[in-house]
Amino acid sequence: MNSTQKKRLGLIAGGLIICGAAAALVFNAFEENLVFFFSPSQVAAHEAPEGRAFRIGGFVQEGSVQRQKDGVTVRFEVTDTAHTVPVTYKGSLPDLFKEGKGVVAQGKLQNGVFVADQVLAKHDENYMPPEAEKAVQDAHKKARAMKE
Repeated sequence: MNSTQKKRLGLIAGGLIICGAAAALVFNAFEENLVFFFSPSQVAAHEAPEGRAFRIGGFVQEGSVQRQKDGVTVRFEVTDTAHTVPVTYKGSLPDLFKEGKGVVAQGKLQNGVFVADQVLAKHDENYMPPEAEKAVQDAHKKARAMKE
């Protein structure tokens, strides 16, 4: 092998290493920003990651909304009719946020409480995110199966 071939081989190897490192960085960033959806039943079954961001969806439990004295913090519960998960949120809630209505919150589970950094309310009477609708239907099926 002459020196020209060695240089060419070195350049190709260096290029492959740089491309591999760039691909690894892109996939790592993608994985960190990927946010999964879980229902309250899945959270109760410990399927949701503790300390990592994800979304939880369902209905705002009737009578569960409590506004704290600081005027910014709100506590409420999200339910899929089978299980409920307590949620805390600091910030202003969407105008359509109401008890008994659909909601999706994004945040992290910490010591059994979902600490939300974003809360989304459904935008019309007929819409519910597909993941939340499926979770509620699954919870209803499980509840009926347990009664039988």
